[in-house]
Amino acid sequence: MNIELRHIRYFLTVAEEKNFTRAAQRLCMSQPPLSMQIRDLEECIGADLFLRTSQGVVLTEVGQAFLTAVEPLQHQLDDAIQLARHVSNGEVGQLRLGFTGTSMLNPLIPESIRRYQQQYPQVGLKLEEANSLKLIDYVLEDRLDIAIIRPPRQIHSSLAMQELLNEALIAAVSVRRDLAHGEQPLQVTCLCEHEMILSPRSVSAGLYDAVTDACQQAGFEPKLGQSAPQIVSILSLVAANLGVSMVPESSQQLQIQGVVYRPFAEPVPTVGLAVIYKQHLATQLAINFASILQMVCHQGAKYSSESI
Repeated sequence: MNIELRHIRYFLTVAEEKNFTRAAQRLCMSQPPLSMQIRDLEECIGADLFLRTSQGVVLTEVGQAFLTAVEPLQHQLDDAIQLARHVSNGEVGQLRLGFTGTSMLNPLIPESIRRYQQQYPQVGLKLEEANSLKLIDYVLEDRLDIAIIRPPRQIHSSLAMQELLNEALIAAVSVRRDLAHGEQPLQVTCLCEHEMILSPRSVSAGLYDAVTDACQQAGFEPKLGQSAPQIVSILSLVAANLGVSMVPESSQQLQIQGVVYRPFAEPVPTVGLAVIYKQHLATQLAINFASILQMVCHQGAKYSSESI
């Protein structure tokens, strides 16, 4: 007979209770099968573990030696079970999180990360910045557990995508242009004669789609000018008066000398922010983070609407 974990558990319970009847009650079984299992264990070892008395049982010398040897196993098993539960609940491990550069400019995203770390202090974070299309590939390739993106028009069917918020687009113009001056919100059509500085769609599909859609809905095709890979380089080209751009409202935090930000009139064009992860293979770590993101962004949107 091979000794199994159940035999160890039965032995430890009998050793603690010093009585087969009480031990059987703790183990939710009847006394005869328990006595049989202990007898099988003793036959496997080749010695008696308990001395039976009228009041119960006491450990023999062999039983005491066996108890000393197997007690740590129970603690190790309990620790292993506890660890497995923590992993199952997403309370330990490492979350591989991707994000776009502009997403971090929205204060709700850093706040979500702060709350996640506060709620799950034993989870490590591995952060990676990239454009949305790369982040989508990284999640598909299991290089990331979850990513915050500017959603393009289409996304792979194996990914789950949750929309977090829609952020207003604003005009970024050089102080040298007439568009930089005035107190009234701009009409999107005011940009139709100006070259538009954008990141290529292959680099920033979500923002590119949002800007071109806004222009088309206003009745014109944008005149594409210089391209730049990052929001800072876009704004630097705007400051050099090489064109204008449409950027997320949170980009105003980037105070680039020579750039003026102007809001648009209603209907205000927007760009989305979303979180993606594997639809059927998502880790609990990713699900927990997505839940906190949704909660923080919902609370932020509610606060913004109530303060208007």
